[in-house]
Amino acid sequence: MQAFLFLIPVTLGDTEHSRVLPKYNREIISGIRHFIVENIRTARRFLKKAIPSLVIDELTFYELNKHTTAEQAAGYLHPLSQGESMGIISEAGCPAIADPGADVVAIAQQKGYTVIPLVGPSSILLAVMASGFNGQSFAFHGYLPIESAERTAMIRKLESRMYAENQTQLFIETPYRNNKLAEELLRTCRPGTRLCIAADITCENEYIKTRTVREWKGKLPDLNKRPAIFLIYK
Repeated sequence: MQAFLFLIPVTLGDTEHSRVLPKYNREIISGIRHFIVENIRTARRFLKKAIPSLVIDELTFYELNKHTTAEQAAGYLHPLSQGESMGIISEAGCPAIADPGADVVAIAQQKGYTVIPLVGPSSILLAVMASGFNGQSFAFHGYLPIESAERTAMIRKLESRMYAENQTQLFIETPYRNNKLAEELLRTCRPGTRLCIAADITCENEYIKTRTVREWKGKLPDLNKRPAIFLIYK
């Protein structure tokens, strides 16, 4: 029997599963007994919400984080060699996108296992879709540097790249530092640069707006502790 490594998306927040996750995903989950996860507690909660009848204690979880070695990650895939399918679950959104699951997927590809990505919400794609920016050429940079001078230099670099290459630039920040980053973008970017702020995507308090830096001044929303993604374009 052929085994598959399924990449299982989760909601981006406290969103009803049926709004963003296909029924097919639940059918796949019900047949899996081994999961590679970023956080066991939240993964168990997600699975129980997705399929209330699932007996969580009968499942096996392998925790994947920054401390996991390549050797350990490779060992996690052992059930595949025994013909048992596995699933990778991220903390939010799609596995392997700005997520340590990418390392396990790379190992699975090297070993010749079949990897199957399931449909689900991606804050990156949803933000690009709603921004009005270039959706044919865009780059996601993850977190910007924490140190102030380095962060300012990176913002200027990304803005220059955006103008030179006609490429949408995306990045994120730790939620409690969102307001600080938004203010710095207004100080650093050109007045005519367009900035899209997308927060709580797919959630009840979803907020997605695009304005020029000039237009944003004095009108920034409170983004403290809200999952957000920032996009700039000309």
